Amino acid sequence: MAFAEDVRTGTITGKMMVKNGGPLANGVVFFFNEASGPPPSPEKYWRVPDEIVGTDAGGNFKAVLVEGKYYLGASKRKSGQEVGPPQEGDYFLPAMEEKGIPKTFRVDKGKATDVGTIAEAVPFAKTTVKTSNGITAIEGTITDADGKPLERAMVFAFLTPAMVGKPLFVSERTGKDGKYLLRVNQGGNYYLKIRDVYGGGAPKVGEIMGGYGQDKPVPVTAKTGTTVKGIDIKGIRFLGRGPNQ
Repeated sequence: MAFAEDVRTGTITGKMMVKNGGPLANGVVFFFNEASGPPPSPEKYWRVPDEIVGTDAGGNFKAVLVEGKYYLGASKRKSGQEVGPPQEGDYFLPAMEEKGIPKTFRVDKGKATDVGTIAEAVPFAKTTVKTSNGITAIEGTITDADGKPLERAMVFAFLTPAMVGKPLFVSERTGKDGKYLLRVNQGGNYYLKIRDVYGGGAPKVGEIMGGYGQDKPVPVTAKTGTTVKGIDIKGIRFLGRGPNQ
């Protein structure tokens, strides 16, 4: 058991703004620990953030993070507050260096880091998303037990068969056809889980859940620069647990 004084955390604060506009009010800021995965690259893949905090009416944010180096970004939905890959028209801000390289920010134990004002949020355009040439991806269809497509499901990629903790990558939600495209940063073995809720936690009645391999997780081997096709996944609607479970 860790005591409070052993927790290696610091704080990071700042203000997110729309480019040539006002504050990114009531949005979210994403933090990606450099040590836990590749740099975020929304045009090639969507990495699951390690931490997420909200912005206030003035675009200000504050987060308590384990010490380390972090990439960060921010977004504000055109409608609603749903977390996940940006959609057409959402305000989106990836914190970049001048040469287009993701910028890192240092968080030190017991110290406060202020990143200042970042005024780079612009409307997101799906035309910037790469879905064919040059990406590494897994694709298929998500259906229920009767073979009917499941809409609004997401596919999460883990690096281990236990599939615990935060996944590394996530797909966009499926449409009415149940088709998904899960983009990853490079080739390797990935274990897939499906949910229609972003953020994990115990499933609620009616939510979609499932995984590739059903009773026993089966890895999907991706090859860098290519798309693995036909990785279809069966999902179910969670019906709840019995009184003794």
